[in-house]
Amino acid sequence: MSLLKSKQAIGILALSNGLSQSQYQPLCQLEQVLAKMGLSMIWPPSLFVKESVYHAKDEVRAEILMEFYKNPDIHAIFDVSGGDLANGVLPYLDYEWIKNHPKPFFGYSDLSVVLNALYAKTGHPTYLYQIRNLVGARSKDQQQWFYESLLSQEKSLFEFPFKWIQGEVMEGVVVGGNIRCFLKLAGTEYWPSVKGKLLLLEAYSGDVAKMATYLNQYKQLGVFNEIDGLILGHFTQMQKTEEVPDIVTLVQQIVGNPKLPIIKTDAIGHGADAKCVMIGGKYKFKNQEVALSHVDTSAKKPLWNMYPQC
Repeated sequence: MSLLKSKQAIGILALSNGLSQSQYQPLCQLEQVLAKMGLSMIWPPSLFVKESVYHAKDEVRAEILMEFYKNPDIHAIFDVSGGDLANGVLPYLDYEWIKNHPKPFFGYSDLSVVLNALYAKTGHPTYLYQIRNLVGARSKDQQQWFYESLLSQEKSLFEFPFKWIQGEVMEGVVVGGNIRCFLKLAGTEYWPSVKGKLLLLEAYSGDVAKMATYLNQYKQLGVFNEIDGLILGHFTQMQKTEEVPDIVTLVQQIVGNPKLPIIKTDAIGHGADAKCVMIGGKYKFKNQEVALSHVDTSAKKPLWNMYPQC
């Protein structure tokens, strides 16, 4: 069953930092690309920065998300932001409504906090993916993967190459995302249980010192003793500048458990070629194959209406 169908609408919003005005034209291009797929785009005026990255108060951004969940015309929700502000909306969301009226929710980077909070509070999976990739440097590939996987029955957007660092097989539900942002949930009611899970970690910025700090905090939280496997995505700055030690060596040193299965992939993260991972989706990695269990994300229809701007 595909997540979307032709003639449906998707909601676009920014729960983290507001977008610069330079992003207005790319969003209009995105709207045109989606229109060719038979999809329409609904987005609020409060996407863009005016005087501050606080383009809208925490309560207002949360209200927009809830309105999207309650809008019967919106069938999936895509966040187009990143930065630092997303966790501010968490106390203002109606998780009971979302649990009873689920819709596919997509975002990346700082949206790791919302993706994992929604999964932790509702049990429904979410999607680590940035829809702006459809008009990025790898737009042709991304548009093909998006159409095949979200409007058809293929899985190309969810399939990604990887290599084994330790172990030969691992299976479980994936949690995590951006290494720094996911840590913001530690000690809160929005932190999903990591026991028996596969932890995904990736990063855009950050040198060896920052990665070591984050990894040690995960270790001191006991995370590496509870998980059943570790997925290392793309660590953009570290890999671009060829930091020493590299991220794989650093992880092995700090985790200190040669029995913990670990894989590495450059196809999950902030790159223009990034694929999609389900937070709360069950995966099995064996040999060089990844299998994702099907999850029915069909939603009941809720109440409200907004209109596109381009």
